[in-house]
Order: sequence, then structure tokens, then C-alpha cells
Amino acid sequence: MTLTAYGDNAQEAVEAGIAEIQRLDDLLSTGKETSEVAQINANGGGVLSEDTDYLVKRALDIYQSTNGAFDISIYPVMQLWGFTTGNFAVPSESDLSAKLALVDAGKITLSEENGQTSISLPEGMEIDLGGIAKGYTSGRVMEVMKSYGIKSAVINLGGKAHVLGNKTDGSQWKVVIQDPEDENGYLGGVNVTDKAIITSGGYERYFEQDGKTYHHIIDPTTGYPAEKGLISVTIVSEDGTLADGLSTSLFIMGKDKAIEFWKKHSDEFDTILMTDDDKLYVTAGISDAFTAEDDYEVEIVNK
Repeated sequence: MTLTAYGDNAQEAVEAGIAEIQRLDDLLSTGKETSEVAQINANGGGVLSEDTDYLVKRALDIYQSTNGAFDISIYPVMQLWGFTTGNFAVPSESDLSAKLALVDAGKITLSEENGQTSISLPEGMEIDLGGIAKGYTSGRVMEVMKSYGIKSAVINLGGKAHVLGNKTDGSQWKVVIQDPEDENGYLGGVNVTDKAIITSGGYERYFEQDGKTYHHIIDPTTGYPAEKGLISVTIVSEDGTLADGLSTSLFIMGKDKAIEFWKKHSDEFDTILMTDDDKLYVTAGISDAFTAEDDYEVEIVNK
């Protein structure tokens, strides 16, 4: 991760930003047994802290709006594939069916009492907020930056960028998007102010078995890596949490459904889709701000 801030309190702001990232990681990481999310999974529920309460509710909202493409209960399936542990393997049909039967965020129960939210999971279900945690975290860090009087900053959390204001010379930030077929190349760049720019693609985490490549973006309806014709999805939005969740969701939907979804929610985000035939689809809200590398054919998507 990289954090860069400009201004009189820049050093203090960056240190506070790092502390906030560590605080949220300790709270949300499924890989830490003491984290709140790990304890919820171990106990089948629990009382939610403010951050986790917000994230679970946002996750369930995105689950509803994407018709289940974004599902935080996919965690047992991710474990089965080894994407959480690094012990990669294609699961057997029987094992996959058993774990897939546990996946349905619609069955998560929330209850409110004395201003606190409690969560209850069906037996065997486990959740993972990793699909929106980085986007939420980047947004929280931006709030920390603002509290220190910072007006110009950029952070990058593992390919998930968020910019505050403009550069110190007044020009917009230009964020480049990795070419999924060339780890040292870019498919283009987008000029932005006060935005999160979050990309999902199968090239980020994957393994090969018997000559076939399997990536980490799992379709909750099948339990297998999504293969809907997209190889990279970038979301540009003021809302980092939304951008993070939708980058995964639109990848799972495929181009046509992703574009249809954008048309219904164009006031909330814009997107850059790359298909497996190397075409780029850029939504109208950022078409003037986006510059593609010369190799790519670009189609502008209008409402």
C-alpha cells in the first residue's frame, strides 16, 4: 500500500491513515482469528461494531441491487478453491455442491436492539467482507486526511486507488489501469478528482491446473470462476465501498448486464469494461476523462 499526502500536516496525516488501515484490518480480516469477522464466523453471529455494521448493511444492499452477484457468504467456496489460503485446487463436484448450498446472503439475519445491530448466520455459513473492505478503508483514510486539513492526497491499496482533491498544481490526478494481459503495461488512464478507482480482473489472483487457468472471482450461482466475457472491470465513483463491490459484481454479470446495470445507476458510478476480445467499453460519464492506449478499440456507452 502507498499513501501520499501534501500539505503542512502531511506526515501526521499519512501516519494516522496507516493507523486507520491497521485498525480496520484487525477488525475485518478473515485471516486473523481475533478479528470481529472471524469471531462472527466462529460463533455464527454476534453484535456488530459501527464499522462492521455499516459494511454488512452496504454489502446486503449491493447483494440486493446486483441480484446476488455480490455475496459476502461466498467465503466457504473461496476457501475450498484455496484462494484464502494459497492451497489452490479445483474442488470436487460433491464438495463444491455442499459449500455452494451455504451461499445465500439473503438468509443473513440482522436485528436491532438498544441502538446496536446483531447478526445471525445460518448454520455453516461464513462471511467475508474483503470484497468491499478495501474500498471502505480508502474512503475512511480520505476522511482522516481531511481531518488533518489535507486537500491533496492519493492512496493505493493493492490496485485500488482513491484520490483527494486535485494535484498540488491544480490539475486532476491521472490514474492508470493495468493491462490484464501485460503486468507492466496499461490499458489506459482516467483523469479524476475526489474519486475511488477500483479494478477487478482474473489476472489479480489465479492458479493453473491441468492446463486450465482458474481465477479468484467466483460466480455465486455456479461456484466456479466467472466466465462472462470480461477480463477487467474498473469502477470510478466517489463512494469507495460501492466501487469495490461493483467491480466484482459487474465482472460476474458480464458486459451486457453490466451496461444495463450502469444505465440504471449512472448517477452513482462510471465504468470501464474490457472484454476478452480486447475491446473497451467506457461509460459516458468518464468518456472525456479516459484515454486508452493506442492498441485498444473503445466504444462509448450512453444511457
